[in-house]
Amino acid sequence: MLNLVGASVSFSPLPNNASAPNSESFKKVNMINKTAINPQQFQKPIPKNLKFPQPTLPNCILIILIHSLQSQATISSSYPTPPPIPILPIPTSQQLSWQLTEMALFLHFGTNTFTDSEWGTGHANPKVFNPTALNATQWVNSLEKWDRDVVKDLAEAARIGGVQLGLYLSPWDRHEPCYGKTLEYNEYYLGQMTELLTRYGEITEVWLDGAKGEGEKDMEYFFDDWFSLIHQLQPGAVIFSDAGPDVRWVGDEAGVAGTTCWSLFNQSDAKIGDTDRVSQIVMDRPMEIFRRGRSIRHDWVPAECDVSIRPGWFWHPSEVPKSAITLLDLYYKSVGRNCLLLLNVPPNSSGLISQEDIQVLQEFSKPSSIFSHNLAKGASILASSTRGNPNDSRYSPHNVLEDGIYSYWAPDEAQSDWMLYINFQEVITFNVLLLQEPIQMGQRIIQFHLDFLNEDGEWEVVTSGTTVGYKRLLLFSSVKTSHLRVVVDKSRADPLISYLGIYMDPFSIFGHVSKLWSGPRVNGSELLQQTTGRNSNSSDM
Repeated sequence: MLNLVGASVSFSPLPNNASAPNSESFKKVNMINKTAINPQQFQKPIPKNLKFPQPTLPNCILIILIHSLQSQATISSSYPTPPPIPILPIPTSQQLSWQLTEMALFLHFGTNTFTDSEWGTGHANPKVFNPTALNATQWVNSLEKWDRDVVKDLAEAARIGGVQLGLYLSPWDRHEPCYGKTLEYNEYYLGQMTELLTRYGEITEVWLDGAKGEGEKDMEYFFDDWFSLIHQLQPGAVIFSDAGPDVRWVGDEAGVAGTTCWSLFNQSDAKIGDTDRVSQIVMDRPMEIFRRGRSIRHDWVPAECDVSIRPGWFWHPSEVPKSAITLLDLYYKSVGRNCLLLLNVPPNSSGLISQEDIQVLQEFSKPSSIFSHNLAKGASILASSTRGNPNDSRYSPHNVLEDGIYSYWAPDEAQSDWMLYINFQEVITFNVLLLQEPIQMGQRIIQFHLDFLNEDGEWEVVTSGTTVGYKRLLLFSSVKTSHLRVVVDKSRADPLISYLGIYMDPFSIFGHVSKLWSGPRVNGSELLQQTTGRNSNSSDM
């Protein structure tokens, strides 16, 4: 028997500037202080021929004791405060990579493009698909060889252009003779998926839905088997569907998330293609579970906002694209509400992105200048408290001015007031607030508001919001001040803020998102123009 009397084991993280010990020094640091045994201390002497049984591997336990001459208090004070504990659920590395992209383009292109229809019958002659000028590089260049394998063209163009590639394989393949025969069709679909995921390099997102029209043949889709195959063949890809497993539908095809939008979600609350199931769980507003998520759920399944630049998903000669100002509004209401914006831009029957669509995309790129100049970077930042040592830069309020989500401000533990003060050297004019959380630590903030110091020296509310997540954008009437205060009113755990931005949006008129410009149009599409008018009301965009 091994008796350990009065032994104290202490584990402390290495300092940031420390390196892992080599094997020799490790032996020296972790040796147990040995004291010679005096046999007289025992009532019975230890037999000289005492033998201990040889331990076998399953029940052999190696115990390493770190004996320190320092007191526990001295040890605790000599090392920096550990980081906050993540609050579950948290995203996977694939989900983090997906969220950081913020926007993606959807490309609906097929026989429907040539038959001027949204939903095909499955009986169209494949020969109608004949894009005489197909150029997948032009599709990719709209973001920045026709050989009958469009996916190959697109994959190569994406690789050259440095653009990630995702694929959508609709399960509603009515032209396939085995459609309606559950086992045969699922095997056929898995074969198609295998081809797509093994011939075209790395795929970052696989987009699925439960497409099946009313009155269609009674057949079950084997979603779990599809998910398993995708994870085997493309382990780095996220899977989108109504219920995840990695990314969920936002509940509409308008590109708009709820003003409250959690990445927390129970996959068991929804079934792909079956909104009736959701209706039984949320009786009053069934789509709200997709639009909003829930603050207490087991799974991390962020939402994706899909919307088309045109009224339909496929190109139709009679339709015109949305305006650039409408796309900007959609950005606020999707990316700015903790989601990814998936914008459909369908190629035309020539195999090209239409020029009027390109014009709108180019106009939409202008608002990037809004977020290129953070007014807060010229200000001093103070906090109501800072975790651990106030001089510990790891949790400093100044971290909120560093781009990215991997540095953050953390308040001290057991505090009830969570505030950031932004003090400018001069009066500024602004109308946009941006907040970000380090979502790798979980989504925490439930409610917050922004105050400004008015001329009477009193704090006055500018705007308020619920949930932050990866990114929260609030647009409001223009404000002039030199002092601001961000207040977290409610949080699931100690709030963490990774980025804070104060901006001036000269393009948007608050409270109005369409028909703002009566000047020239491109084929009926409004052009983005700088505006100066402001609505006097304020609300949560």
